[in-house]
Amino acid sequence: MRAYVAVKFDKNQMHNPVIEMVKEVLLQRQIVPIVFIEQYHFSMSEEREMMNKAMEEIDRCDLLIAETSVKGIGIGIEAGYAKGKNIPVIYLRHKGASHSSTLSGLSDYQIIYSDENDLSLKLNSTLECLLGKF
Repeated sequence: MRAYVAVKFDKNQMHNPVIEMVKEVLLQRQIVPIVFIEQYHFSMSEEREMMNKAMEEIDRCDLLIAETSVKGIGIGIEAGYAKGKNIPVIYLRHKGASHSSTLSGLSDYQIIYSDENDLSLKLNSTLECLLGKF
C-alpha cells in the first residue's frame, strides 16, 4: 500500500515532527508514505509538470493524508483530486490550528490531535478501521 501525504510546501515543513510521525506510523503498517514536498523539486515555472506529477503519484496511492495544520491551497486540490478518484482521505490538524471546513467536509476520516503521541494513537486507530475496508 501507498499513502500520499499532502502538506503545504514550505521550507519549515521539511522534517516537521508531525510529518515524521505520520511516516513512522505508516511504515509500521507497511504502508509506503509519499511526501511529495520531500521527494520532488520543481522551479516556479514548472507548475504544470509539478501538478501532473502530483496527480500521477496520487493515482498510484491507496489513501491520502491531508495535514492541514498549516493551510495551503495545494492540499485542498490534492485531496479533492483523490476524493474524485474514490481514494480515501484522512484530514489531520493540530487542535490549535484553524479548521478547514472544505477539507474536513470532503474527508472520510478526521483526526484532531494535541501532540505527536496523540496523533500516533489516533492515526493508528483510523488506519486500523480503514485497512479493514480493503
